[in-house]
Formats: sequence, structure tokens, C-alpha cells
Amino acid sequence: MNVAIVGAGIGGLTLALMLERRGLRARVYESSPEIRPLGVGINVLPHASRELGALGLEDALTAHSVLTEEAAFFNRYGQLIYREPLGRAAGYDAPQYSIHRGDLQRVLLEAWIERAGREQVATGWRCTGCSQDEDGVTLAFEDPRDGAPRPPQRADVAIACDGLHSALRRQFHPHEGAPRYSGVNMWRGTTRWPPILGGATMIRAGWFTHGKMVIYPIRRAVDDDGRQLINWVAELETPQHRQRDWNRPGRLEDFIGAFDAWHFEWLDVPAMIRAADGILEFPMVDQDPLPWWTQGRVTLLGDAAHPMVPRGSNGAGQAILDARCLADRLAAGGDARAALAAYEAERLPATTQVVLENRKNPPDAIIREVVLRSGDRPFERIEDVIGRDELERMSERYKRVAGFDKASLSGRNAR
Repeated sequence: MNVAIVGAGIGGLTLALMLERRGLRARVYESSPEIRPLGVGINVLPHASRELGALGLEDALTAHSVLTEEAAFFNRYGQLIYREPLGRAAGYDAPQYSIHRGDLQRVLLEAWIERAGREQVATGWRCTGCSQDEDGVTLAFEDPRDGAPRPPQRADVAIACDGLHSALRRQFHPHEGAPRYSGVNMWRGTTRWPPILGGATMIRAGWFTHGKMVIYPIRRAVDDDGRQLINWVAELETPQHRQRDWNRPGRLEDFIGAFDAWHFEWLDVPAMIRAADGILEFPMVDQDPLPWWTQGRVTLLGDAAHPMVPRGSNGAGQAILDARCLADRLAAGGDARAALAAYEAERLPATTQVVLENRKNPPDAIIREVVLRSGDRPFERIEDVIGRDELERMSERYKRVAGFDKASLSGRNAR
């Protein structure tokens, strides 16, 4: 079977590696003329990191990431609400990686080139659409630099891994409508900073109405002073938002006022923000789940299939799980169209739950509950506001929906 993968992002490259491991041919087509380490930090949760480990990538990923050991939730006064272990510290058999998106993409790309050959990733090929017949699919491409047509490409099946602005999703669902804005805008950056709370903690603090922060390290010692590269996300309710573009520059003055008073014993938040290497802006948007992804020999994967509000550290993980499921279905043999339909039948309902849960009750809903019960005021003891048992139940609920609770993983083997 010959598989065409549109997009050399995390989902596309993971799928290519999984297909190669199962003895199937794949070629990856990337619209960018050059694959560069764009973006900022992401997390790869244990349900997805175990799949990457099964591809032989654990050592490379460990070398380029921070193995996250705990989550810690705070109010906007810097008071601790709840903390819990993560990754191997929580008893999982796989780590949780906090990593620069560009580092993760580079590890995947280098592994793909080493195993399949440089010619199996074509850069500067922007997909514009597809057509199908009984024997296969034909993909249309253009050069993104001047719009000149590229030669059409044939394959047995084609997988759209081309992200938020997927041309094939647009072809399948031309009347889908605009992205759904959550009412919250976010600004992201990276700062070289001394380790915070031990140097392996994922921090969530505050709430959207007065400002919320997500903070975690993504590279270990980056200089002789032992500083880490800290990824931070500032989130704030705002009626304005711009077009969704992961690489749009942001302005400090648009959000820093919400955090000027955040001087905690464990972190000077405004100082860390002001020391950033750069700032990016992105509206927290998603799309309503689609009724279907697959048309004959073509299907969608990752953000092309299920763009979600980035609140559960789970977008990359769901793309990796998509890749595992699809690779298994294609490797099982039989009719390729039936394999794509079976993949959709398994993954569309699962990711729909995650999209909807990210809107309502992602992990940081823990903070929302405390804000509501405390009147957004400092507390004497967190136990006077909410019990630890209830906080644990809220945390476990999201893990079950997203598929990385221990019970779900215990019966699933990585391949």
C-alpha cells in the first residue's frame, strides 16, 4: 500500500513512522519550503509518549525535553490549591514530556529521514485538493512561493495531516463556518529563567477573568547559570481576537497589566514575562466536531480532524493516538477504504469527547471551582474551600475522557 501524508507536523510524521514500522510505504508532503523549529512548548502525556517510545524515540525525546514530575494549581494570589504527580512520578510506565514543539518535530523528522530516506519527505508542496477513482487518489499541489502547480501525485490512500487550515478538510466541508471563539485570547512565550519549584513542575495559576498563567520548563540547563527554557502562556478574557496563526507576533502591552501584581514567593511572574525571547498571540478557538472525516480513500488526522481549545495539554497526544489507530487499521490488510472507515469509527467519537471536555472541564477547571467558591479572594486553608477528594475526582475525570487514566492504559499495548 502506498500512503500519501499531507503535512509534516507531529501527526503526519508520527503516522509515517508507524506505517514504516508496520511495513507500509508512505511519503510526506509538507507545504513549507523548509521545515523550521517553529512554535513554543507542548506536553506529550503518557498515553502518547508510550507510543513514541515504542517507535524507539525515548532517548532522543528525553535528551531534548524536561520529564514533568508534577502538576501544581494556584490562585492568582500565588496560594497552592492542589498538586499531584505526573508521568513516571505518578506511576505511569511512560514519561510526560514537556518539550519545545520544534524539538519534537525535529526528533520525528530525523527519525523518518533515517528510516525511510530524505526523498520520502517533499518540502514546498502545498496541497490544494484531491480527486478519487476506483483505484486510488490523486492529490493536487502547488508551490507555496509562487502558486505554480506541482505534478499531481497518486496514492492508494491520502491522509490530511495539514493542521488548522487543512485544504482537504475545507474541500470536504466547504460550509463549515468560522472557528468558534472561546472568549479567551492567549499570549505565549519562552524565557530563560532559573528552575521554578524544583524545575519539573507544570503550573496553572489564576483564572481567565483576571488573568491565567500556564508555566512549565521545556529545556533543561540552557546556559552556564543552570537556567531552563520556560514556556509560559498568558490567558485573558477579551472580546477581540485575530486570525488563528500559531506564529503571529503578540504585544506585551495587550496583556501584561493583568499580571503586574503577580509577585509570589516562588516566582515574579511579570519579570519572567518581560524577559521573554519573544511573544506569540493566538485566540483560543476550536471547531464544532465534524459528522465525518473520511471520504473514500481520504481521511483527516490531528488538528485537521479535531481542532480543540488548547487547554488540556492534549492536542499533540490525540494526533499521536490517531496515528496509532490508523496505522493499525491500514496494516491489518483488506480494503483500504474500509480501514479508513474503521479508523474514523474509533477515533471520531473519542476525540469529540475531548474537544467538548476542553471547552467545559479541562484540568484547570480545578481553579475555576475554587474561584467560584472563594469569591476569588485569598483563603486561609484550601480545605475550607474544597476538599482534596473532590479535586482528585475532577482531575481523574479529565484523564478518563482523554484516555490517559491508568485503568485505560493498563489494557492497551504500545506498538
